Amino acid sequence: MMSKKNANFAADLVAGIDPVAPAPAARRPGIGASVLAGRESRLAELATGSVVSRTHELVDPARCRMWVGHNREYALLNEERCADLIESIKAQGKQEMPAIVRRVKDDPAFDFEVICGARRHWTISWLRAHNYPDFRFLVDIRSLTDEEAFRLADLENRARDDLTDLERARDYLRALDAYYEGRQKVMAERINVTESWLSRYLDLARLPAELMAAFALPQDLRIKHVTAIKPLLKPEDRRQRVFAEAGRLAQMQSDHAAPMPVPDIVRALALAADPPKRSGSPKKSGKPETIVSEGGKPLLKVEAVDRKGLKLTLLPHAGGTRAEAENALKALLDRHWA
Repeated sequence: MMSKKNANFAADLVAGIDPVAPAPAARRPGIGASVLAGRESRLAELATGSVVSRTHELVDPARCRMWVGHNREYALLNEERCADLIESIKAQGKQEMPAIVRRVKDDPAFDFEVICGARRHWTISWLRAHNYPDFRFLVDIRSLTDEEAFRLADLENRARDDLTDLERARDYLRALDAYYEGRQKVMAERINVTESWLSRYLDLARLPAELMAAFALPQDLRIKHVTAIKPLLKPEDRRQRVFAEAGRLAQMQSDHAAPMPVPDIVRALALAADPPKRSGSPKKSGKPETIVSEGGKPLLKVEAVDRKGLKLTLLPHAGGTRAEAENALKALLDRHWA
């Protein structure tokens, strides 16, 4: 076999004998050279920051726990709330978008904790238990501080409708003390929102438990309700009336096993804080008194008052709500019941 050196020498000889002979074709780079060149290019891209290396793995969801600072209430997840994701993963045959996790070092029962992706974790776990045992949990493994994990989770979930306002609000309140020493301005700057925007969420998270008892489905509370509820808690006498009404509403919903819509609850609390205005105490002589709502809608008509009792008429079709009528009747009983 001719060596490379001899081959070059022979080519030179041929070129000298026949000047018109074509020069030998350039040698094609070998596979090894291509691999090395590609590797050098990849390392250069990583060094400049134009490409970020990510580690994705398919893991057993049972080896993953929720991060303690996760902004979603995992216990509230169910087949209904994850229906869209269940169908999507079944159709694709796999999980397309990886969850973001970090490694666990302090718990032999788990390898990772989930920073973003509770619904994906719940869905894969549910599918594995319901005829899809081969599905695995796709994760993107990161190295993150707690504050970085909070900001990343907030950024991913900020625009998602399936995360409730209350879940987000409670996460912000926890983070305020955990990462920002209670400094609302600093936190707003770090997560790139206005202080007023952040303040509304913090107000929602700070609503007292005595008031929250009125809401059988607290996850239905929205930021827009805070502006109506927060003023009801001052001064102290209004606050106590609101707490009493919240307790009554909680008991009523428990007895009937039927949650009230949030707007009806808010209206009932507002009526308790400021009972309907009355035209004066009914006279024994008997001129009828009509009790109206704050919006001027007739609720009750007191026909007569004497030593034997009250004679009144309910006005269910006059424009007021049932909650307003109940509050007006309660106020009337409180006034006359010995």
